[in-house]
Amino acid sequence: MRDVLPSLSAAGTHSTSDPSSVARRARAALHPAPAALRRRLIAWYRRNARPLPWRGTRDPYRIWVSETMLQQTRVATTRDYYKAFLARFPTLDSLARARSQDVLAAWSGLGYYRRARHLHDAARVVVRDHAGRVPRDPAAFRALAGVGRYTMGAVLSLAFDRPLAVLDGNVARVLSRLFALRAAVRDPRGARRLWTLAEALVPERGARDWNQALMELGATVCVPRAPRCTACPVRALCRARAMGRVSAFPPVVARRAPVEVRRAVALIARDGRLLMARREGPLLEGLWEPPGVDLGRGASVRAQLEAALARIGVRARLKPSGRSVRHVITHSQITVALWRGEPVTPVSPSARLRWVDPGRARVPLTALARRLTAV
Repeated sequence: MRDVLPSLSAAGTHSTSDPSSVARRARAALHPAPAALRRRLIAWYRRNARPLPWRGTRDPYRIWVSETMLQQTRVATTRDYYKAFLARFPTLDSLARARSQDVLAAWSGLGYYRRARHLHDAARVVVRDHAGRVPRDPAAFRALAGVGRYTMGAVLSLAFDRPLAVLDGNVARVLSRLFALRAAVRDPRGARRLWTLAEALVPERGARDWNQALMELGATVCVPRAPRCTACPVRALCRARAMGRVSAFPPVVARRAPVEVRRAVALIARDGRLLMARREGPLLEGLWEPPGVDLGRGASVRAQLEAALARIGVRARLKPSGRSVRHVITHSQITVALWRGEPVTPVSPSARLRWVDPGRARVPLTALARRLTAV
């Protein structure tokens, strides 16, 4: 095993339907043997697969939506969003024709909004350049906005049974333990070795069930802490278990320390509606939340918040509520101080400001806005 992975890495990886001779030779050298793994794991999957709403479909658009939503989001959270999103945009064409604001509104609260923008942009390209059909060709599909190596493999293998590997956190953990491979997906070198292994294992036929079985095992049995080894269908083939060192795989990679951010927002109400401002910047552009400011040093919180409101044409009498909330976005931990506000001059709706009924928002709200409107 130690010799197989470096040789595969040096030779490159295959991403087409014709596996390389190097990958075929590697399969023969792997231990546990791929054939035994597939036979046991796929049989287990067919008996034990969770009845998730995106399973049972071969529609590449629906699979694409589910895989996009599942990135950085738990299955339990994704279920309802997936159903609601497809009820609003049941076909790729309907998504392509939608307004960006409506797509973001359907995604509102799910977080990582760049995923929604990329999916929307990609749908438009598919309609324009591919006659509205999700391309089966890996190079063509991966050229679309937001489609990386994992998404390409997941969508094309699940929808078209293309022999393409997948590697997410669950799959990486399973492979690391099965082969006692000291490689972590968050480490670039480790990720390369894991991708090499995943591609050596993927079958030329039946990639759909194989990939789903790997992901299911990692999600339900081979979990990060307290793995259920006695329930594992391939426990007899697991090298980490044979060594008595399951907890040592995969190796722990230190996470980047979160950035602490202090923010203040003004909750300005009128006739049961709250004033919302349009956010800008790469992460939250096009989304709406109560107007506020990331706090710096020097001036008081009141002065900084008043200055931020003035920049968008709002004058208000402010008073602290004495409350704050903690919010996490990407690698930032944000402490948000809540202020109450009463407008001094009329505030008219504009491209940057809206009065919004929190219970019937027609604009896409940030996850923070949804939390704040419940305070």
